[in-house]
Amino acid sequence: MLSKRKIFSLSTGILIFLLLMISGCSKNNLVFIDNGDEILEVNVEVADNEIERQTGLMFRESLDENSGMLFLFDVSEQYAFWMKDTLIPLDVIYIDENFNIVDILYAEPCKEDPCERFIPEEKAIYVLEVNGKFTEKNDISVGNKVKFR
Repeated sequence: MLSKRKIFSLSTGILIFLLLMISGCSKNNLVFIDNGDEILEVNVEVADNEIERQTGLMFRESLDENSGMLFLFDVSEQYAFWMKDTLIPLDVIYIDENFNIVDILYAEPCKEDPCERFIPEEKAIYVLEVNGKFTEKNDISVGNKVKFR
């Protein structure tokens, strides 16, 4: 049988874990992009469930430099993205199961319905959204390799 002290310690640990999850600490992940000349580091939030993928970067007024959102999917598809309620321009980087960039699309915020849908040329299982023109500024192109941590 657990003592009151052990139950309190266990409960406190669970509470701290939940607070860290809610505060976003669990989303502090890194993506490394090798552009052939240097390896760029991008701090990302991870969208790995349907609600997070649907919300994405909506309503954000800014995005820190070298930051973004990494969308994780279960299967490789030509995932369409749109910019409804997204306030900042984004580069949408499509990544295949071999961690190769297979397409990059520049997406401006949608100002009125119907919003344009951005669909890649190739199937991808990961999608990385970063500030618009990030890929151009950092010489990132189709064929570059990506690593996650």
